[in-house]
Formats: sequence, C-alpha cells, structure tokens
Amino acid sequence: MEISAFLIAGLIVALIAVFTVVRAVRIVPQARARNVERLGRYHRTLTPGLSLVIPYIDRVHPVIDLREQVVSFKPQPVITEDNLVVEIDTVLYFQVTDPRAAFYEIANFLQGVEQLTVTTLRNVVGSMDLEKTLTSRDTINSQLRGVLDEATGKWGLRVNRVEIKAIDPPQSIKDAMQKQMRAERDKRAAILGAEGQRQSQILTAEGDKQAAVLRAEGNRTAAILQAEGQSRAIDEVFQAVHRNDPDPKLLAYQYLQTLPQLAQGSGNNFWVIPSEITSALQGVSRAFTEVLPQSPATRDKPPDDMVAQAANDKAQAEEAAAEALADAAKAEGVTPDALPSHPPR
Repeated sequence: MEISAFLIAGLIVALIAVFTVVRAVRIVPQARARNVERLGRYHRTLTPGLSLVIPYIDRVHPVIDLREQVVSFKPQPVITEDNLVVEIDTVLYFQVTDPRAAFYEIANFLQGVEQLTVTTLRNVVGSMDLEKTLTSRDTINSQLRGVLDEATGKWGLRVNRVEIKAIDPPQSIKDAMQKQMRAERDKRAAILGAEGQRQSQILTAEGDKQAAVLRAEGNRTAAILQAEGQSRAIDEVFQAVHRNDPDPKLLAYQYLQTLPQLAQGSGNNFWVIPSEITSALQGVSRAFTEVLPQSPATRDKPPDDMVAQAANDKAQAEEAAAEALADAAKAEGVTPDALPSHPPR
C-alpha cells in the first residue's frame, strides 16, 4: 500500500513537472506577437520563435497578427450637404505596428477603427453634395486616410489605404439620374446627327459648286477654242482669197453656183431673188463674151476659129444663166415667163 501511494505521488509530481515545462515554453509563429504579463503587469512582448516564461507567474495573452489586414465594413447611411441619404461601403487596409499599444491602449481596435471610419466619413461627405460625392472618391479616400492614420497611431496601428467600395443613393435619385443620363445621351445623339447632316449639306454644296465651276471653265475653254478655230479658219480663207487675188468674174460665177442652194430646204416657203443676180449674170456673160488676150496656144488658130469659139462660149454662158434663173424661179414658185428671157447686157 505504501508503495502504491508513493507511485501515485510520483506520477502526480511527474505530470505537474511536465505540465510546468510545457507552460514554460512558448512558440510564436512568424509575423505574430504575444504580450506577457507578470503578476498582472506588462512584462514583455514575445517575438517569433521559441521563448521561455515562468509558469503560474507569467500570463501570456493571445496572438496578435502583425500582417496587413483587410476589413470591409457594412454600408453606413450618410447625409450629404443637399440632404440626401446615401449608403457608403468602405474597405480598410491596416497593420499592427505596436502589439503592446494595440492591446493596452484600446479594448477592441477593430471596433474602434470602424466607428472612427464612420464618423470621419460622415464629416467628409456631409460637406459635399451628391454629385460631388459620386465624383470625388479619391478626395474622400485621402481625407479618411489622413484622419484615421493620425487617430490610430497611438493605438499601435498604421492605416495604409481606405477605399470606398460603393456609394448607393436612394432609388428615386437613381431613377432621376438614369432619366438625366438618357436625356443627355439623346441630346448628344441629336447634336451629332445635326452636325453630320450639316457637314453633309456643306460637302454637297461644295461639290456642286466645284462641279459648276469646272463645267463653266470647260464651257469657256470650249467656246474659246471654237472661236479660235473659226477665227483661224476665216483667216486662212481670207488669206487664201487675197493670195489668189480673184477678180469679179470669178466671184460672180461662185455666186451663181451658190444661188440654187439658197432655194433648197423644206422651210424656204418664200424666197426673194435679189437684184444682184442681174449684175452677176451680166458679169458672167461679159466674162465669156469679152475677147481675152490670146495665149501662145490660140495665136496660131485662124481668126474664124476664134470667132466661132467665142460664139460657142457665149451661147453656153447664156444657157447656164437661163438654167440658173429657171431653177431659182422653180424653187420660189414663179413661172419662167415672168423672168427675162435674156439677161440685160
């Protein structure tokens, strides 16, 4: 019995010793920290690695994470300067830099950061209207970070970033904003359509103007070239006539050849025989009846042959003149008896 009692007592002492040793050894993971109190007073902060404490005298508090932490707060109602209630959802990025201050300076630093964020957010947004609040997220983020970093410094925290995740205005404001945006888009579409139509009309008018100018230039050039061609043709004819020096007899003969052409055409219902025809016939008759200077070929002919030849030429000339007058009278509808039988001499 005594041996059994000693064994039990030895086992109890051994278990207490093992338990004491286990409580004396503390292993802290990397990027973690633990505060140690000795007899109720802060003694030290355990760093990552193996550490020894005095059991039953030192009290080791829970692990404090030293890594950067991300906390998303639930949407908070905030009143803007123009008395509109909006719900703002924020995200906070912070890191514990002093485990002792984070444990002893504030009871719950997460709750303290959340409430400080809400109050600061209401102060910042309360000085802005709705439109400025929706378009000034960077300004709100920077102001929140400055206030939070200054206030949480004594808590052993460092606020790295503050981001606004969402700003939700009331549903009626959303509907009004959608209508406004739709009206703005319709306005821009109408303006763009009007600008396009105006540009189209301007370009069409410019094209018509350039086409009219080019057509006018082409017509002018064509008229100038046509006039120059007619001028050159008239000049060539005039020069050719002057170079050949025609006498009145040749001109009269050409006039008689042109006379029948004047009576042609379906529109010539009335035709007047000019008085110059008589003079032309006289010139032709005189041209064939006058005795021309004898050429070397005709000097050798006997005088009787020359007289006969002259008479024959005269008869042919008178016959040609009579035929010309008959053709002209036929074209006009005048009887041949009304015309003189022989041209005046």
